[in-house]
Amino acid sequence: MLLLDQLDQLAPLGYTVGLHIRFASPLIYKSSYPAAWVDQYNSQSYYLRDPLVFWGVGVEGTTRWSAIPLPDPFSVMKKAATHGLRYGAVSSYGPITSRSIVGIARGDREFTDGELDRLREATIQLHIEAKPPSDLTRAQIEALRCLANGDRHAAAAEKLGITESAFKARLKSARIRLEARTTSEAIRKLREYRQLD
Repeated sequence: MLLLDQLDQLAPLGYTVGLHIRFASPLIYKSSYPAAWVDQYNSQSYYLRDPLVFWGVGVEGTTRWSAIPLPDPFSVMKKAATHGLRYGAVSSYGPITSRSIVGIARGDREFTDGELDRLREATIQLHIEAKPPSDLTRAQIEALRCLANGDRHAAAAEKLGITESAFKARLKSARIRLEARTTSEAIRKLREYRQLD
């Protein structure tokens, strides 16, 4: 994804992307921070104590880690620094019911104002591009689920009690609503949106 490539260029020590966070869980999550830090962070459930996450959930905007006035009683930021993540920035965008938070890090200096602007733009675009489909019908989801489970078109149509041409029409309309070029891409998007079992 082009936007993630931009984050790679912007953040020498990596990034973490949590898109459309609902009920304390992101719809899409990706991190390129050092593997040892990601393992420690996840195994210790630091996201429940991370001042960056609290700031991102509570404030919509973009700032440097050093400017966040929240306390860090569990020393999450000090532990991150032991993995080289000494300087960073965080950007938060979207309604509180579906917030996206992106963090970036480096070890040598603070991020510039221009870099913060680039982070903000990337966060907004990631949030928009990852918007979960809200208007897929149950029939469209079922058609994609059949293919995801390995059924061929004829078998899936029979399973759903429709003609094969009606089945293909459902797939086409699902691709259009998901803005997917292929059925495989539509299935991948539904998996990312956690709408397939």
